[in-house]
Amino acid sequence: MKTFQSEKKIIREYMDAFDGADIESLEAVLSAHTTKDYHWRGMHPFYEQSSADAVVESFWRPLKSSLKALQRREDIFFAGQNVYANDGEVWTCSMGHFLGLFDQDWLGIPATRKMAFLPYAEFHRVEDGKIAESALFIDIIRIMQQAGIDPFPHQTAAAIIQPGPRTHDGLHLTANGAKEAEHTLELVERMVADLSALNASGNNAPPPELLARTWDEDMIWYGPAGIGATFTIPRYQEQHQYPFRKQLGDKVFNGHVTRIAEGHYAGWFGWPNLNNRNLGGFLGLPESDILAEMRVVDIYRRNGDKLAENWVFIDILYYLMQHGIDLLKNPNAVKDLHGDTV
Repeated sequence: MKTFQSEKKIIREYMDAFDGADIESLEAVLSAHTTKDYHWRGMHPFYEQSSADAVVESFWRPLKSSLKALQRREDIFFAGQNVYANDGEVWTCSMGHFLGLFDQDWLGIPATRKMAFLPYAEFHRVEDGKIAESALFIDIIRIMQQAGIDPFPHQTAAAIIQPGPRTHDGLHLTANGAKEAEHTLELVERMVADLSALNASGNNAPPPELLARTWDEDMIWYGPAGIGATFTIPRYQEQHQYPFRKQLGDKVFNGHVTRIAEGHYAGWFGWPNLNNRNLGGFLGLPESDILAEMRVVDIYRRNGDKLAENWVFIDILYYLMQHGIDLLKNPNAVKDLHGDTV
């Protein structure tokens, strides 16, 4: 039985070395743990990079120069075989926050000299003992909010720094049995099938009973800044599902790069997951003819036969860029569409 312990060990050793490295040693440490053809995916404004040096230069060095004494506060870690690959391809998933002292401006966001939490979800593909591919999703808008800049004052759900799992069992450092992972994947796949059938039906206001087939009544959905977090099926539907379904049209699902599970946890990301057209209202945008991409991470916790918690990352900055809006240059761009005062 495949346990993924060797792949986990490779990633844990990388994290220990890289997180503890001084800023001058970052390229050397990352290069030592990655393949020569290393491929890295990041959110706007970082996008895709094809070498360890480029990843450090574009993302890690500026981040660590701005958020001093940076710590990784990890809530979830697991590994699994990619369901889309037939060659035993193994990925790991890590999720939590980067915590640091926001002492230097970053991406045009003014420093606060206070502690700041940057939510992250990081996927790594291990090949021949090294990291061959990574995807790092972060919530930059959450940092803007902590700096007193809120581009979305009317977001539909709660603006919070999301916690880790309610059960505090998200770190899978030891081996887990395959049956639990199979159960988790089966449940996630049933949930996806229900959504696919819903999309085909054209029903944008499904009853709560439909979600209750796969979701716990007291589900918690931790959405990205700009949308927010919500609790229980009825409030999730009111504060995210119904606005999302009614305000976005022409949805096309593009699949995922990877989908993995271990124990009661599952996760995936797409590049992009889906395309859609804004019908007016989503994120405060007007109606548009643009068929825009959405790059999304979903991480799930299963409780028995139901999904209990879901952490979601969306590259909202990139989604807005496709509509001609650059929040890093003009944080008030969405407000300006509505004449909101700052």
